[in-house]
Amino acid sequence: MTVGSKVKQTLANLKGIESTLRIYSIQGRNEDERRTFEEALQTTAKVISDLELRMKTLEYEEPQYKGF
Repeated sequence: MTVGSKVKQTLANLKGIESTLRIYSIQGRNEDERRTFEEALQTTAKVISDLELRMKTLEYEEPQYKGF
């Protein structure tokens, strides 16, 4: 497995986690629970954003990873 495909797989996993956290933040039973899930959701969104930027850089610097 190449670096590019590992990064793409990690992004896909993180987006799945993001979706789950979004559901949990909506279905939370109390305010503390919802707030905790929303904070985790924000952190996950930041990691996804950073990883997407890294993937773009990787594709630019290493053309063999483009489209993986």
